Amino acid sequence: MINTQGFWKAAVIRAVKTFFQTFIATAGTATLLTDVHWMQVLSASSLAAILSVATSIVMGLPEVGEDD
Repeated sequence: MINTQGFWKAAVIRAVKTFFQTFIATAGTATLLTDVHWMQVLSASSLAAILSVATSIVMGLPEVGEDD
């Protein structure tokens, strides 16, 4: 199932959504925009996206059917 184009398309979409959700949540913890540690925000967001892909590989994706 992970060797299909549909799976990878769905996994990348999910990872991008996870990246931006984490990015906004992490950046939003700073009091001021100048207080944001951008490298930490990017690092946490990238790790979340990588973990999203890993989770998709291990657990599968409900939006991708068996025939995709």
